[in-house]
Amino acid sequence: MEFFSICNGIPVHISDSKKGDKVLLLLHGYLETLYVWQDFLTKLPPNIRIISIDLPGHGLSGTHQTENSLEFCADVISDVLKICDVKSCYIMGHSMGGYIAIECVKKYPDLFTGLVLMHSTPYPDSAEKIKDRDREIALIKQAKLPAIAKMGIPKMFAPENQRKFDEKIFEIVELTETHDPEGIVASIKGLKSRPDNLPTLLSTKTPILMFFGANDYHITNEKAESLIRSLPAAKSILLPNSGHNGFLEEPEVVAEELIKFMTL
Repeated sequence: MEFFSICNGIPVHISDSKKGDKVLLLLHGYLETLYVWQDFLTKLPPNIRIISIDLPGHGLSGTHQTENSLEFCADVISDVLKICDVKSCYIMGHSMGGYIAIECVKKYPDLFTGLVLMHSTPYPDSAEKIKDRDREIALIKQAKLPAIAKMGIPKMFAPENQRKFDEKIFEIVELTETHDPEGIVASIKGLKSRPDNLPTLLSTKTPILMFFGANDYHITNEKAESLIRSLPAAKSILLPNSGHNGFLEEPEVVAEELIKFMTL
């Protein structure tokens, strides 16, 4: 069931399967929408209730006027769970969605039974990355968002998987036309200002599951291995045939590990 509701002052596009003993909240990545999860959801059993949203600034959801900070997004998600009458759930975030998921666990620890990071880290942007984001903002203000999507989305997949996922890449790129460019700019500003949340992951009592891709363009193996060493209590899965989209590139493995994590 898809519907809209006002959450933290903005309209939010929400999908809720309504059925299931355990609840899984899914947060998509940058330039994606809640529809990116559709293929993966077919791998999950019916006893898991699935809630997903278009994050602020993306898809059919509204946006903060100036900046979709992690804290602002976490407050949106808190309202979503209230509207869906969910007292606790597992939260799974892909890339940017992972940054927001960590912030949710930090701000609302009692709401979350487990945290799943799909190709995401707790680290802030480097000075070099901030410069890249500033350049991207300038291009978006020049109406170049479609070009950014056409260049960036294919890099989310391992090089050897790009031809195999031509149709999915086209679908994701096409759906970026639903984004409000001003909302994407506000989201980029939120990414630039995010804090170092490694201390949150080190101190949280919430169980953590992390997925990394061996061929991830955005998260090097060295960075993944460093985070794994920093969080020995977390369960970490390296996907040998994935880039930055393991839930699409190796969905059976991701689903199997996710189900095991949710039944612990």
